[in-house]
Amino acid sequence: MADERWSRYFRSIIADLGSSRVRIDGRGIREPVNTYLVRSLDGTALRFCMPILLNRHLPEPVRRDPAGADGAIGVLIEAIKSGTRTDRALGPIAGAGTRFPRHCGKNIEPVTLIASPGAIGTDLWRPDHENRLTDQGIRLLARGGVPYPGPPSPGTIRAITEDLQALLEGIEKAARSVPDDRLVAAWELSIDQKALRSRLPELGLVSFIGDGVRPARRFTDFRCHHRIAGPKEGVNIPFRCPKELDPIEVEVQGSGRIVTGLGLRRREIFAITGSNAQGKSTLLEGVVAGQDDHAAGDGREYLVSVRGIARAEAGGRYLAGADVSLFFRSLPPGLAGEPEYIYGQGSGSLVMAHEIQTALRKGAPLLIFDEDRAATNLLIPSCLHTGEVTPLSTLVATRREAFGETALLFAASSLDILTAGADRILLLDRHEAGAITPGEFRKRLVRYLQEVGDHLNAGG
Repeated sequence: MADERWSRYFRSIIADLGSSRVRIDGRGIREPVNTYLVRSLDGTALRFCMPILLNRHLPEPVRRDPAGADGAIGVLIEAIKSGTRTDRALGPIAGAGTRFPRHCGKNIEPVTLIASPGAIGTDLWRPDHENRLTDQGIRLLARGGVPYPGPPSPGTIRAITEDLQALLEGIEKAARSVPDDRLVAAWELSIDQKALRSRLPELGLVSFIGDGVRPARRFTDFRCHHRIAGPKEGVNIPFRCPKELDPIEVEVQGSGRIVTGLGLRRREIFAITGSNAQGKSTLLEGVVAGQDDHAAGDGREYLVSVRGIARAEAGGRYLAGADVSLFFRSLPPGLAGEPEYIYGQGSGSLVMAHEIQTALRKGAPLLIFDEDRAATNLLIPSCLHTGEVTPLSTLVATRREAFGETALLFAASSLDILTAGADRILLLDRHEAGAITPGEFRKRLVRYLQEVGDHLNAGG
């Protein structure tokens, strides 16, 4: 087949590419994983992927401490992406001239995520194990497509070779155009986040939400998960820690800046509350994304969290040997085993109970849940509750030791009894952060419940 014939020629094609400043990374070739030349399924394009080494000079701070080099690599990659709009030599990255250039859209999609412990956005061009600083130089993985020239022949092989050679030269030119001060600033920001994350345990924190953070996200076809998504356009109100929540200040290592904000403490129960659509879930997602490092302009540069955050959600699924004994004294009909090891199709509350207990057993530093995706009948009691189920709010009030070293962070609008047991309460109103003391919240809750009782009694 034609694509197989092109793949057989690719080794000889890339062997002739490069210069003293940019060349094919022969040691990084892994066919057909990251090195290939194949005809697209629709037959209109040749898709390529090849590892290259770039010898662009890097400023001394970046070379001295490569831990923050991912920030600098991210700046270089974004400069190359931007160059595809004006430099024809870079067109193959964007699939220019092909019938369906959108198939290469992921190569030029802007990305502000520079490091993550998870496999997030792996199909996008960003710093990762294939795009990083090495002892030999800057390693980049160039991908894209060119119009299908027909089967391999001396003429078509020469044309493809010339296109790819021009591409390498265009990449080198775009990377060389980035000023050193931008690379140093990106390196500093990466170091800031990594150093602050490493300091959180000694500060007694599991997360830090810096003043000025903008956690709201804008989703695209290529970035449809909150951890990879870029900043929301339009209204995106910055976070400011209310003085009632005891703002702290920390010095960050890379830039030497003093940053102020909210510290979420180890072992504490922290509630984010407020009316509907006030940004509660968005702030929770920001704390989860604080496990990643972000480039300037992302909005979450100084929202930093420890790694290993656990989440608990409701959702029916089969449970095999799950432990729900912290919440359930006996099992509902249809399940086998005992509360310590149940077997069968679990309801939303059983699944969430299992996820909470799993997080506690593993000693997760932070456990997060959102009322919007929670089994509320596991979290707060009702007048119909039996003694066979112990809601989370009751555990908070009577068995705090059950949570060990794990901090609990949740977002809620109507989980008032659980919120009343929190150590601190953040109140979002019109997307702006305020606070209410637990004591004041409990007083309001008592008055509200009294009014509800009076209303019900008046109705007979």
